[in-house]
Amino acid sequence: MKKYLLSAVALSAMIAFGGVAKADIIVGVGGPLTGPNAAFGAQLQKGAEQAAADINAAGGINGEKIKIELGDDVSDAKQGVSVANKFVADGVKFVVGHFNSGVSIPASEVYAENGILQITPASTNPKFTERGLWNTFRTCGRDDQQGEVAGKYIADNFKGAKVAVVHDKTPYGQGLADETKKNLNAAGVTEVLYEGITPGDKDYSALIAKMKQAGVDFVYYGGLHTEAGLIMRQMADQGVKAHFMSGDGIVSNELASIAGDAVDGTLMTFAPDPRKNPASADLVAKFRAAGYEPEGYTLYSYSALQVIAAAAKAAGSNDPMAVADALKAKGPFKTAIGDLGFNAKGDITRPDYVMYKWSKGSDGKYNYAEISK
Repeated sequence: MKKYLLSAVALSAMIAFGGVAKADIIVGVGGPLTGPNAAFGAQLQKGAEQAAADINAAGGINGEKIKIELGDDVSDAKQGVSVANKFVADGVKFVVGHFNSGVSIPASEVYAENGILQITPASTNPKFTERGLWNTFRTCGRDDQQGEVAGKYIADNFKGAKVAVVHDKTPYGQGLADETKKNLNAAGVTEVLYEGITPGDKDYSALIAKMKQAGVDFVYYGGLHTEAGLIMRQMADQGVKAHFMSGDGIVSNELASIAGDAVDGTLMTFAPDPRKNPASADLVAKFRAAGYEPEGYTLYSYSALQVIAAAAKAAGSNDPMAVADALKAKGPFKTAIGDLGFNAKGDITRPDYVMYKWSKGSDGKYNYAEISK
């Protein structure tokens, strides 16, 4: 009898354990949850967590509930690989992230080797999807698309400007700056200054001195909001009156708190604001009711989990490779940022960049709004 009872208990434990294992599908969210780019990490985290809650409330992914696991890469490539290896060890099957292209690219190789599908809401360097990996997708656009929009806008609207092209030496920042430079040059505009800065620096006096010497009146910056805000503020403090443009790396309201009044008039490329999509009105209201403004990449992160769930349903399987095949073959899928289809590389099939301008609102706060061409 005692032996029988022990066997029954052991069998019950095995059934219970199997039930738990089957009930959860682990999705890793990787990004800079701490450090100077934590605002963007929060966007990825909030978006994915809300999507998981909503998908779970609707029955999960093919009946399996999503469990979110967070990984803080602090925008560092080596830490990103460490996060990727931890995700592998913990049984993660899908990853929403990372934020920085310089982190997503090396992490994606770990994921590819271990059967994990990765969808980044924010990494725009073309290399991410150009290596022929089976598992790399993004819900955002690419730097070659963004650079084309930026370069054409500068050439068309600032004829005769003395342009400085500045970047932060990262795969994202330099990649975006170089794509913009390529399109400027193709339009007959030759920059008077091309410089790289080091992320984390606080004093840009040397760079600004070079701008003055070259007579710069337009600055294009490839990089993130932390350094961009400091450069803007120090340019203004040192009397450099130049137009400033950057890309999606400055899509955070923290930019205004860093740059102060110097942010006024800053131009920026980003996708059409999904918060203004009528189909996303209820979702945006839900975020705001919870005290969070879903700016930047929040809805891109939400949408990344949406397409994973939709493709898994279309495939009739939660196997990452089957989901990857369905993402490329079964779309477009309805998401918070609109209908998304994917090509064979894992890139979205629609153009996705417009121009924004930062200005002061009636409430006295600076924010960004889309402008006409």
